Amino acid sequence: MSKTRKQRRLEARNKQGEETVIVSKDDGPTGIAGIYEKKYKLLLIIPIVMLIAALVQLGVQYSTTGDFLNKGISLKGGLSLTVLVGDEISANDLQSYLTQGYPGVDISVRHRIQSGSNMGYLIESDLNVNDKELVGRFVSDVFNHIGEPESEETYSLEGIGSSLGEQFFTQTITALGIAFLCMGIVVFIYFRTFAPSLAVILAAFSDIVITLSIVNLLGIKLSTAGIAAFLMLIGYSVDTDILLTTKVIKRRTGTVMSRVYSAMKTGITMNFSSMAAIMVAMIFTTSDTIQQIMLILFIGLLVDMINTWIQNVAILRIYLERVKKHD
Repeated sequence: MSKTRKQRRLEARNKQGEETVIVSKDDGPTGIAGIYEKKYKLLLIIPIVMLIAALVQLGVQYSTTGDFLNKGISLKGGLSLTVLVGDEISANDLQSYLTQGYPGVDISVRHRIQSGSNMGYLIESDLNVNDKELVGRFVSDVFNHIGEPESEETYSLEGIGSSLGEQFFTQTITALGIAFLCMGIVVFIYFRTFAPSLAVILAAFSDIVITLSIVNLLGIKLSTAGIAAFLMLIGYSVDTDILLTTKVIKRRTGTVMSRVYSAMKTGITMNFSSMAAIMVAMIFTTSDTIQQIMLILFIGLLVDMINTWIQNVAILRIYLERVKKHD
């Protein structure tokens, strides 16, 4: 075992053959573990800054676009055209061509990938689906540029009205809010103390807000399935936070940090297992909807590890220190 500086200084003073006296002192862990255990209040700045930056991004997004997220066709209404043949033209070229022909219309073109190769295009726009003439001209322009389809089986056309899309958005946001409220009520009933319960709720809120901000920055247009992914993310977040809070608050064996490390071992194993399954789904699925759900969950789990094992741990340790002082 390596000796501390104090031990070496004491040994150096005994050069005349006197008996060496070694004073043993536990300086605690060093390195990353030492920073994690001793500088937990300073580390708390990281998730706080992330949350503030995410809120700023959402505010800027709302002030510039009128929405705090990038809505897909299913949430704001519009036209979705899937073409299963023809990939000689790049998606960017097709998007530029359509954008020039329809100024002011939000148009997105992506290649459909299946088994590692292009299998056509997915074209989305916020055209008014009630204007049949405009929709017909738009579809004709697409086919004139990439080539006519061989049969009706090689393409599909879907349209959602703006009022219906807005209704979908309102319903999904309402469901998300109710789910979060119910989660908060259950947490308060279970722990019956303000600070630990608030830590769990704050971690779940931070997970949703920060993940949504990252999704916006990546330019992902959320569908109703994407909103459903945030509902799932609440469950993932609460799992690890309740695991941590239960072990640290309700158990009395061992030190606080030993209980934290015990919860961390289980919680991180859960997160990595989920992330591995999500990566497999992202790699092998050809559904854009499933890929969006998996991507949101993957980002959310990464964010959750920071909010749980830095933010929540710091709040619980501060809470326990104050309880101990009052006792």
